[in-house]
Amino acid sequence: MALPQLSQDATPEQFDKMVENATRASNFLKAISHEGRLMILCHLVSGEKSVTELEELLSARQAAVSQQLSRLRLEGLVTPRREGKAIYYRLADDRPRRMLEVVYELFCGDEDS
Repeated sequence: MALPQLSQDATPEQFDKMVENATRASNFLKAISHEGRLMILCHLVSGEKSVTELEELLSARQAAVSQQLSRLRLEGLVTPRREGKAIYYRLADDRPRRMLEVVYELFCGDEDS
């Protein structure tokens, strides 16, 4: 997909929409810019996980995992589900998966480089 060319002839409404989109994109990128949050998203690509499962997978304390999940939830990237005392998380939509595919291609696809 080709990126659109920004025009100096944009209407105020078009400019406002660009700023709104840039803000949303910036918030999304900030949310995934922490290695702990990025690793959580990587684990959730394979399916729903409990907080306890994520703690074990990440070798991290519950407080740290919960803090990162809170930020991901705030940005709308993950969705919680309670079952008894356990809380499970899954990706909220396809955006994180698509971004992780690009990140994987750029940084992990060729382990020899």
